[in-house]
Amino acid sequence: MSDPIASDRTILDLLRRNERMTVVDFERALGVTATAVRQRLNRLLGSGDIEREVDPSSSGRGRPSHAYRLTMSGQRRTGTNFADLATALWDEIRAVQDEAVKRGLLQRLAVRLADAYRAKVGGGRPVEKMNALAGAYAERQIPFEVSQRDGELPVLTALACPYPDLAERDRSVCAMERMMFSELFGQRVSLDECRLDGASCCTFQLQEQQGEEGGSSGR
Repeated sequence: MSDPIASDRTILDLLRRNERMTVVDFERALGVTATAVRQRLNRLLGSGDIEREVDPSSSGRGRPSHAYRLTMSGQRRTGTNFADLATALWDEIRAVQDEAVKRGLLQRLAVRLADAYRAKVGGGRPVEKMNALAGAYAERQIPFEVSQRDGELPVLTALACPYPDLAERDRSVCAMERMMFSELFGQRVSLDECRLDGASCCTFQLQEQQGEEGGSSGR
């Protein structure tokens, strides 16, 4: 999902500071008309960043007034940033000396990330899962594309890295991402080209099934 436009972000910033606000509250804070406020609120309701509820302070006859508050999605998009924490945690993983332990941690991260995308990716053939995942990444403005030549297995291409800061520090991120795709698609995936090796894009190639099927995540 794309970032809210600047005028809508002002609404979100106000709701970060106030648990709930009414149209009248927004009018006073922004100095605009109720119509302008409602247009912005309707956009944010449609994007799922805010929710509406009956204003608990309203009473009496007539139509009840409503109050607006941030949803969890809205909270994530109004400045919550875990980049520093993610970098620190990744540095701790890099510091693990036992390679078996480190690989186990990467495997567990891959499974957790796969679980986060599983509902959006759904079932179906691996190529269908790839296309669904590309769509999920597109909502975060991370471009991926899927290609498949006749008689060949599909390829997932990352036109931009989802973890650019971490990848520049440690290419283990690429291994974790490959494990995650393998887990998600239920079939082994290889990283055939990587930006860190000078390629223009990172390409993940689905591999032929060997033995038991399932998301064994790149073993």
